[in-house]
Amino acid sequence: MIDSIIFDLDGTIWDSTPEVAKAFNKVLAEKHPEVKDEVTAQKLQGLFGLPLDVIAVKLYQSVSEEHAVKVMQECCDYECIYLAEHGATLYEGLEDALRVLSLNYKLFIVSNCQEGYIQCFFQAYPELEQYFTDYEYPGRSGKLKADNIRIIVERNQLKAPIYVGDTQGDATAAKEAGVPFVFARYGFGNVSEYDEVIDSLEDLVRKYEP
Repeated sequence: MIDSIIFDLDGTIWDSTPEVAKAFNKVLAEKHPEVKDEVTAQKLQGLFGLPLDVIAVKLYQSVSEEHAVKVMQECCDYECIYLAEHGATLYEGLEDALRVLSLNYKLFIVSNCQEGYIQCFFQAYPELEQYFTDYEYPGRSGKLKADNIRIIVERNQLKAPIYVGDTQGDATAAKEAGVPFVFARYGFGNVSEYDEVIDSLEDLVRKYEP
């Protein structure tokens, strides 16, 4: 019997890739014409979940790695402002699923993101913050996903959590943290090994509602 659910954010709770692409391209057009790489939602879907420095190098291949990381920081700063104002696409049934699941489990978020990204999700959708007990991310902890999962588990004294995510990186991190992994097959990635699989958030409710 589980006692808690830790969620990934991108590709699991929402799809922000079209909005992030718009934000990034605005920064590039206005401040960094030397970067010749176009940012698209499709490109971002293949990169989200990786550490930000890795995303920067893969996304901005027309400039040096050091410059790519610098540009990425500027893009991410504006991204949070943009998403807080405009929001993104929430996966179908999200609030109903959170409401039902929160009656029996503590809910958390662990995402490989920068400072302000989870916060901008709550700024855009303040009604959803009430369902979550805690969250962690590299921008605050300085650690990557497996360690951040462990931090959430230890800080909240969780006995039987599960991690819900959509990429191989999520699956690997959950395994390293010793937490069962639920593959959100509706998200961005492909995962070959998992403890459970869902095709929607309604699936998650059906599988874990007492």
